[in-house]
Amino acid sequence: MKMLAVRCLVAISLLAAATVAFANPFKSKIISSDDSVVEITVPGDHFMKITNFTQDGGTDRGVVEVVLPGDQENGGSTNVLTAARIDFSTGANAQNSPEISNRVTIAGPAIVKIKPIVGAKLFITYKKERDEGSGGGGGGASPTVIPIFSPTPGVTPTPTGTPFIFPTPFGG
Repeated sequence: MKMLAVRCLVAISLLAAATVAFANPFKSKIISSDDSVVEITVPGDHFMKITNFTQDGGTDRGVVEVVLPGDQENGGSTNVLTAARIDFSTGANAQNSPEISNRVTIAGPAIVKIKPIVGAKLFITYKKERDEGSGGGGGGASPTVIPIFSPTPGVTPTPTGTPFIFPTPFGG
């Protein structure tokens, strides 16, 4: 009986350690209409994945706006994602099908802004990760060649004509 308890303790310890080691650093925020503008800074060697952006209530649509750090004075910003509306009303909107929530990845350096919407609650889930890639823009990385071997030569299709019979009009 003691041996079973020791084995269970070891198994639970290993599972707990794996959970802590591999836990996803997703963050979620709820933005109410009386909150201030949410600003999330994405450093140059990071990127941000937004996996969920929904809106409950309000008439205007919530948006995720991205500003590049060098373009703030020029007004260089763009909306990259709109909120998917979730409406639990029983009126005419109850007949609408649910909207599809899209995902977006934003490369740094950037400033992500989410403005509150009057009468609405916005919900966003995101994760910032370090960019582990090396030279995706041609910095010094060389592509890795993967040879593909085939035991038999491939078959080349030969085009053939397909007969088509045209109908003739009656009485003509």
